[in-house]
Amino acid sequence: MNNSFKEITAKELTKKIIRGESLFILDVRPKDAFDDWKVEGKNVKIINEPFSKLKEDISTIKTKLPQNDEIYVICAKGNSSTKTAQMLVDAGMENIYSVDGGMEAWSEYLEPVKIGDVQGGSLYQFVRIGKGCLSYAIVSKGEIVFVDSSRITDQYKEFVRTNNGTVTAILDTHLHADHISGGPKLAQEYNVPYYLSPKDAEEVQFPYEKLTNETEIKVGETSIKAIYSPGHTIGSTSFIVDDQYLLTGDILFIDSIGRPDLAGKAEDWVGDLRKTLYSTYKTLREELLVLPAHFMSMKEMNKDGSISHKLGDLYKENHGLNIEDNNEFRKTVTENLPPQPNSYEKIRETNMGKMIPEEEEKREMETGPNRCAVR
Repeated sequence: MNNSFKEITAKELTKKIIRGESLFILDVRPKDAFDDWKVEGKNVKIINEPFSKLKEDISTIKTKLPQNDEIYVICAKGNSSTKTAQMLVDAGMENIYSVDGGMEAWSEYLEPVKIGDVQGGSLYQFVRIGKGCLSYAIVSKGEIVFVDSSRITDQYKEFVRTNNGTVTAILDTHLHADHISGGPKLAQEYNVPYYLSPKDAEEVQFPYEKLTNETEIKVGETSIKAIYSPGHTIGSTSFIVDDQYLLTGDILFIDSIGRPDLAGKAEDWVGDLRKTLYSTYKTLREELLVLPAHFMSMKEMNKDGSISHKLGDLYKENHGLNIEDNNEFRKTVTENLPPQPNSYEKIRETNMGKMIPEEEEKREMETGPNRCAVR
């Protein structure tokens, strides 16, 4: 009998979930942390038993665990999970794994998924499964543009090396409030322009290129056209790539729509949100593939691990696009909203360059689920 547990990385765990494998996870964080945010997947079964209870008597959990299946133990950063995993092995159990780095590593892993072709290349979606964040790489003729980059930039840089490409521009659809943008950092490292709407950049402390309704950015043979689409923020901007793909930022998701309150301007911005969703987007081709900056649940994930849906289908299926009464729409997006993202004010200030937190503080600021949407 093996007398030690095994380890699994966040990357390996993510790939298992995307493949739809059946997984049993034991989360040993405190109950309030578990209730706020947990690993999810279509075939994931997860239970919570705090380490503080288990360390007193590990036998309390044994009857709740499968006897022959692999068991994946997770905690906040990987410390309590290793101790729990070893206690389970010492108690005679096999096939026990500890998730290396815990929820922190789970939150920071990006899984690149090819969405489709563009002129002279391809478009990729980076799925940050533990945070519900989505970012993009548009590759054409050896040139690369990144959109809505996360602060974990190493995986983008590895993508550049793997593709032997040259980064030519960095874009953000809006000033993010739920996660720290890696855009300014990448733009500085590659010495390329960083694009942001001036309406979102009034307090930004670093150089940027202005995104307007007339902005068109070329990457190789591919065209990226900006469309002013306010509502989540006053400067929210969408991108049409080669008249095939619509990058919607936090305005439109697969099963929900963007919330207008993260800068304290819900009543002011609700009209902009409705105009974008019910007028501006209505003029676009129904065949455009919607690629948002976030997703809310694993139910929105396609079989290949991507998050996407045709615009025309969303107008049939997404409740937020089918609220005919203006007052009802206003009520939906301004009342009974989910809790705001953790540290969203600090995150906005960080994305403006008004504060520069240490790396550990950045991790703490981003802890928790994506909360940029309303149903």
